[in-house]
Amino acid sequence: MIVSFAVDPSNRRHWRVGIDGEVATVEMAVDPAGGLRPDYELKLNSYDLAVDIELYDVVQRLRFEHPEVRAVVLTGGLDKVFCAGANIRMLAGSSHSHKVNFCKFTNETRNAIEEATSQSGQAWIAAVNGTAAGGGYELALACEEIVLVDDRTSAVSLPEVPLLAVLPGTGGLTRVVDKRKVRRDLADVFATKTEGVKGRQALEWRLVDAIAPPSEFAHVVRRHAEALASRSDRPGGAGCPLPVLGSTTAISDDGLDSRWLSVSYDRTAGTATFVLRAPDTAQPVTATELMARGADAWVLAAALEVDHALLHLRFNEPTLGTWVLTTAGDPDAVGDAERVLGEDHWLAREVRLYWARVLKRLDVSARTLIALVEPGSCCVGTLAELALAADRSLMLDGERDGDSRPPATMRLTAANDGWYPMSNGLSRLASRFWGRDDVLDDARALIGKDLDARSAFSAELITFAPDDIDWDDEVPVMLAERNSFSPDALTAMEANYRFVGPETMETKIFARLTAWQNWVFQRPNAVGSEGALARFGTGSRPTFDRERV
Repeated sequence: MIVSFAVDPSNRRHWRVGIDGEVATVEMAVDPAGGLRPDYELKLNSYDLAVDIELYDVVQRLRFEHPEVRAVVLTGGLDKVFCAGANIRMLAGSSHSHKVNFCKFTNETRNAIEEATSQSGQAWIAAVNGTAAGGGYELALACEEIVLVDDRTSAVSLPEVPLLAVLPGTGGLTRVVDKRKVRRDLADVFATKTEGVKGRQALEWRLVDAIAPPSEFAHVVRRHAEALASRSDRPGGAGCPLPVLGSTTAISDDGLDSRWLSVSYDRTAGTATFVLRAPDTAQPVTATELMARGADAWVLAAALEVDHALLHLRFNEPTLGTWVLTTAGDPDAVGDAERVLGEDHWLAREVRLYWARVLKRLDVSARTLIALVEPGSCCVGTLAELALAADRSLMLDGERDGDSRPPATMRLTAANDGWYPMSNGLSRLASRFWGRDDVLDDARALIGKDLDARSAFSAELITFAPDDIDWDDEVPVMLAERNSFSPDALTAMEANYRFVGPETMETKIFARLTAWQNWVFQRPNAVGSEGALARFGTGSRPTFDRERV
């Protein structure tokens, strides 16, 4: 089954969005029959990938299309139920790769909610109007504040360890202690307490920010939302309409083809080769022009196409283990087009933040990333991030016989020095030279200069600079060698190397949590025939292997 990420807002099945002045309300009302597969029902506002794809679209559209919205209230659309978390039958019947990719995508969406609060002036508040269990509470945890109805029955809980033999998969463990500052011993009790924590105790343990009886709940939530909205710098006015994600892309068995991005598959070699093209028409140079062009502007259209491609390949092409990242076009056109993102304007900020999220999605994709910089490439600024994100980067030294295209060059811009932070909070340039400030300073001194292969190699911005003869020998050998290694070992190795330096909530969620969850999802205690996921809801206890390893 092909997973589609296309969402028509007029036909959402699981989410209702209403806007009242500067406050939007996002109501979760999951259609039980609206799952990705027909072998389970999404009861009690439980969710699967289909539900979360719609939520991702909601988050994106609120940020881009509604600059008037300064606060977002997230609540449940069922009586006495906020969200029951990820659907257990879905998890039990899913492949290992789908479970891991599902958790990863869900984490990325939760992080986008947090970024909307911290960077976009669009603060999210969870109005927990009923029980929030597992992923439901994790959804609330992504919000800036949590208000829980105090009706003597509604509780928040993370019951995955005692009930399912897995971990909370979308950042719950991390956010409880790192974000909400819950004491470690209380967090331990909470994560092993299947019935969860209610009312006053949830407030005292810092699991929520406020409680309110049903008669006052709506008023208290609105008061908190208005207080958060008062801190926002969002300007109001017209928004920037977004197309349906993937609507500009033609999908075939051989690859993807969009206006600015093409991806071609070589299934024998296990590769997907990206070609991201520079703009070839005049682009906005002011924020006013960017508003007028909207999603037709290259800086936004290209980000949308790359975002869709990454998601499509993750879920639908899992055996293409090496992504070859290339660019093409006029380097000056890229530098000119991205300059508008440095303006102090809400839309320029949103596009810049979107590129940061797209590039983070590239970082945490479980694929080998190889960047090739050849004649005719436009390895500049935003597109140079592809080379800086890669596990290896090769740049052709000199010209190719019979090739009339301009020689390969690389140019750093302001975009490479902080516009697009990684999950560790550092730029890819700073991550590359972690602990070597002198080399980082030398690289910064090269911003704005065109570097040939030897100069880029001397500046340590690329891995190798082979000449024409060696290029044709080395690149195919390198790709074949990569395809011969264990994908599991490569994924673990790459994730270890990519996130140097300080640990953040994001690196814990994607590096530590995802690594452990990846392992747990393969253990018979969770997914075996007598494991917790298989036995859940049957009345029969799981049988555990008691060894600790």
